[in-house]
Amino acid sequence: MLLCIDCGNTNTVFSVWDGTRFLATWRIATDHRRTADEYFVWLSSLMALTNIEARINAAIISSTVPRVVFNLRVLCDRYFGCRPLVVGKPDCALPVAPRVDQGTTVGPDRLVNTVAGFDRFGGDLIVVDFGTATTFDVIDLDGAYIGGVIAPGVNLSLEALHMAAAALPHVDISHPTQVIGTNTVACIQSGIYFGYIGLVEGIVRQIRSERARPMRVIATGGLAALFDAGFDLFEAVEDDLTMHGLVLIHRFNKEAHAA
Repeated sequence: MLLCIDCGNTNTVFSVWDGTRFLATWRIATDHRRTADEYFVWLSSLMALTNIEARINAAIISSTVPRVVFNLRVLCDRYFGCRPLVVGKPDCALPVAPRVDQGTTVGPDRLVNTVAGFDRFGGDLIVVDFGTATTFDVIDLDGAYIGGVIAPGVNLSLEALHMAAAALPHVDISHPTQVIGTNTVACIQSGIYFGYIGLVEGIVRQIRSERARPMRVIATGGLAALFDAGFDLFEAVEDDLTMHGLVLIHRFNKEAHAA
């Protein structure tokens, strides 16, 4: 069985793949101070609660937080007896190498989303990921990552607004029924929600203009479905895109080593 680990700036997701499907998925707050032993106590308890007798013998990690990788490596080695692949490291090959400026390090989450997006939808694709940052990944016709856009994430923008303006309350993001807010909370929600709708539409329009091709657009991330509601922004919303990409990259490396 394969343990897929996706570590983002806010949360870390663990999924167990049995070769045909994901048996379970669990989420924990990202914390670089968490030890391998703490990870295992938490993870093994959840496996027991869900009656999963996971015989994990392989693992793959994608992490945008370099400081957590060491303890995740130790977790895999000490408790599952395997050396994990780490996306972005030299020993983890990709089906198609990214084509970006020399010396540029592409975030592993973007590489994984590229592999998964291309597998499901083909090339000439834009992947919009609503995470701590809102990212746009541009995928060429052959499946190569060729660049993109990074914008502040939705929740990050809300938090920054609350911290910078003492009189403004912290609010939860939602889909307003109208653009014009009639109270402070409604005004903030409208500004964030419709502001990001405009951001997505504008950036996608500009990418299509620069590429001079009819790029398709898909979305992933926790808030993707919310921003897709009532708007024709995305061809599809893929909740499991990153985990699917991790499975594909692990399979590619396994087959390459076996050849």
